[in-house]
Amino acid sequence: MEKLSVYVSAHPWLVALAVAAAVLVAVYEMRSRRDAFAAISPQDLIRLQNKGALVLDLRKSEDFVAGHIGGARDFDGSQLLNADETLRKHRERPIVVYCDNGATGASAARVLQRQGYTQAYNLRGGLAAWRAENLPLEQGAAPARDPKRKA
Repeated sequence: MEKLSVYVSAHPWLVALAVAAAVLVAVYEMRSRRDAFAAISPQDLIRLQNKGALVLDLRKSEDFVAGHIGGARDFDGSQLLNADETLRKHRERPIVVYCDNGATGASAARVLQRQGYTQAYNLRGGLAAWRAENLPLEQGAAPARDPKRKA
């Protein structure tokens, strides 16, 4: 232990850089784990959509109109805390949320799971990952819903 204190006093910059590197690695790992919560790939999203999953776009409405995943609903992230009221009938279906890069989607999936939606998922990498795989986007607003039609 004596040698360690001698080394630290002889090489303070080297020790400081080693500590800084360790902190950066720890922060990177924590962020990666946070963003990977209930994450699925774009291919998994397509499989879930084919099985009737509900897909929610958490981005701004203007971004949704500019381009979104086919079949996705424009869903304001501020509604998430009251999601139980608006999504109650979808409790047994898989729900996939996405944002631009996956960070907001991971938080949203956590909130939904806390509310009892056991099949809440996040699109890993968000819409950026969808675009990276050259998957198609739809443009324009979602069609107006017929009040007589059940979702």
